[in-house]
Amino acid sequence: MAMTRHCWKCGTEYRLPGAPGRGEACPRCNSDLKVCLNCIHYDPRVAEQCRERRADLVGEKHLANYCEYFDFIRRAYVPPAENASREARARDTLKKLLGD
Repeated sequence: MAMTRHCWKCGTEYRLPGAPGRGEACPRCNSDLKVCLNCIHYDPRVAEQCRERRADLVGEKHLANYCEYFDFIRRAYVPPAENASREARARDTLKKLLGD
């Protein structure tokens, strides 16, 4: 899969140079693009879900913010159905093992 900069919600590729502004939205689903979920510093496994210690706390990770440390991440798009939680994947594996 190609590593691209894309919308966190629908996967539409962001092709403009530089980072999106706070007011920019995805042309397909109208979700904000300058959000924690699109940042290289976002990590759901660390405190406050951000690896940048100098950044201010952002409560709503899916909404646009004023973070000055934002850097658009390049990654492969994984559709939400495949991006299931660890618990859901474990349940599916168990169901397959038990023949349900």
